Amino acid sequence: MSNIQVPTRDEQERLYKRSLWIVILSQIFSGAGLAAGITVGALLAKEMLGGDSMAGVPSALFTFGSGLAAYLVGRYTQKLGRRLGLAFGFFVGAIGAIGVIIAATIVNVPLLLLSLFVYGSGTATNLQARYAGTDLAFPEKRATAVSMAMVSTTFGAVAGPNLVAPMGRFAESIGYPTLSGPFMLAAVAYGLAGLVLFIWLRPDPYHIAQAIEADRRVRENEPVATEEVPTSRHEKRGVAVGTTMMVISHVVMVAVMTMTAPYMQNVGFSIEEIGMVIGFHIAGMYLPSLFTGVLVDKIGRTWMAVASGVTLVFATVLAAYSPTDTVWPLMTALILLGVGWNFGLISGTAIVVDSADKTRTAKVQGSADVFIALAGAAGSVLSGFIVSSMSYATLGVMSAVFSFLMIPIILRASRAQRRELNRS
Repeated sequence: MSNIQVPTRDEQERLYKRSLWIVILSQIFSGAGLAAGITVGALLAKEMLGGDSMAGVPSALFTFGSGLAAYLVGRYTQKLGRRLGLAFGFFVGAIGAIGVIIAATIVNVPLLLLSLFVYGSGTATNLQARYAGTDLAFPEKRATAVSMAMVSTTFGAVAGPNLVAPMGRFAESIGYPTLSGPFMLAAVAYGLAGLVLFIWLRPDPYHIAQAIEADRRVRENEPVATEEVPTSRHEKRGVAVGTTMMVISHVVMVAVMTMTAPYMQNVGFSIEEIGMVIGFHIAGMYLPSLFTGVLVDKIGRTWMAVASGVTLVFATVLAAYSPTDTVWPLMTALILLGVGWNFGLISGTAIVVDSADKTRTAKVQGSADVFIALAGAAGSVLSGFIVSSMSYATLGVMSAVFSFLMIPIILRASRAQRRELNRS
């Protein structure tokens, strides 16, 4: 890193655009891998483990796995850079998908559970990749950079669920279980995402960003910080606020999304309709990124987080009371669920990036995503028990209440953060 040439502003802009396009290409592939597990993971668990109460187990497992992966990818990125950290995460996710295929084929439940845990690495890395777009972005473009990285996921993520039925038929044609087909797609997609980053993400944007920060500190006569530099109160509060936004929106989204596929199957919807609903849901998660980042940069992080809470309330209430004789109301609810998650994730990410000391951003970002993953895992497990012991409607109502609580929490935390900045 000491040999890295600090770029001029124009050179930084060119490197930023190049890195972002590489991340975008990788995200297109990884979106397809992400969507496969979301769409059929719960159905596979229900088939192999039995009962709706176990349908949340896959999501919980690959969410726990994504928590560990977020931690490891963050640490590897801190030491080795974005290229190796992200490529490692996607390759591990591909190995997990292969394990799921084998487990489904030989009907081995322990291997299924272990493989779903490993598969979660792809989910974590897909989220971590959004930070790669911010490494060389100028402050006024950070949320927009996150958006551009995320919106590219839409292409693969929407295609993935709609390929569930064709991939299932392909798996059957070569002698594998139907539900293993989407994981074949996931293995290839995650592998390609990792290769794109490993081969082309050069020079590494994280290393360049650290060199730029070190040069800035020297020019402004600030001490050149290390990873051991004390954490300021502003950094702690900002990271906490941003992480809280992401955790609440993520746990609500995961809880409702996890149980939607089993619920739809129970009330008589076809697997094609299930795939369509999940596909549009994932589009709602990523496609709004076309404008969300610009809104976060223009309107402000806090107000977009409030918009996240309001949108999630409407989405979960609509999901709770959607009729079962047509797919459209539930599809609308799941689209709004994705949009609410998108608002919360991008505004929260921008706050974390703004607040973290530039010498340890990868470590801080990885730690934030660990909390997101653990919260999502808890939501997955609880959602299965809530639906099996009560109902899907009850899950929707409880999620609406939790979403509403996000609004005063975020407003209060934001006011406290502003007071802290005014005193400093």
